Amino acid sequence: MRSTNAATVQAAEAGGAPAAGDPRRRARIGRWKMLGILLVCVAPVLASYYTYYVIRPEGRTNYGTLITPLRDVGALGTLMGATGATGATGAAAAAAAGGIASLHGRWIMLVTGPASCDAPCRERLYEIRQVRLTTGKERDRVERVWIIDDDGVPDPALLAQHEGLVLMRSDPATLARELPAEPGAVASDHVYMIDPLGNLMMRFPKDADPNRMKKDLARLLRASRVG
Repeated sequence: MRSTNAATVQAAEAGGAPAAGDPRRRARIGRWKMLGILLVCVAPVLASYYTYYVIRPEGRTNYGTLITPLRDVGALGTLMGATGATGATGAAAAAAAGGIASLHGRWIMLVTGPASCDAPCRERLYEIRQVRLTTGKERDRVERVWIIDDDGVPDPALLAQHEGLVLMRSDPATLARELPAEPGAVASDHVYMIDPLGNLMMRFPKDADPNRMKKDLARLLRASRVG
């Protein structure tokens, strides 16, 4: 019996099973650990999309148009410094490197338009400010971004009304390419939603109803604990 056990042990050793200190085994374990960390980071966002796109209560409809497939717009926009006397570009913007990606981890309500900002533009700025405020204690999970599509300088008096608004700049051609508009409209007619990973995921209609925008945003925040 002892000789049989000894032969079994010798055979197992001869089988070449990697030792605990084998570099290949350590590399394999390292890869699994990295994969696990990645899954932990991404899983909440994936879960939120599964909840929002798939597990839909009977009869529920989105007000905003879901953008499919999702498109990464993290490189969109160049962060502007404080403008005028107000410096109303937001605390998050002050420390950011630039672009939508600098706001990684937050939901973004995005509007675009020239620095002159006509009446509809001012209305959209007002609406996204008010919609964000309705989220109450969740409002720190939401950023407001205005991407200016020309070389103009916004009115400091206007910016003073929108404390925390993040200002960025881009050209009209890029915005038209990256921000799809509904037929008969342009990007500056809409309010867009960008998820915490920098993906464009929703577009609200021209002359959107703020109350219905609020409901969509509340659903998104409930579905995801990211941001």
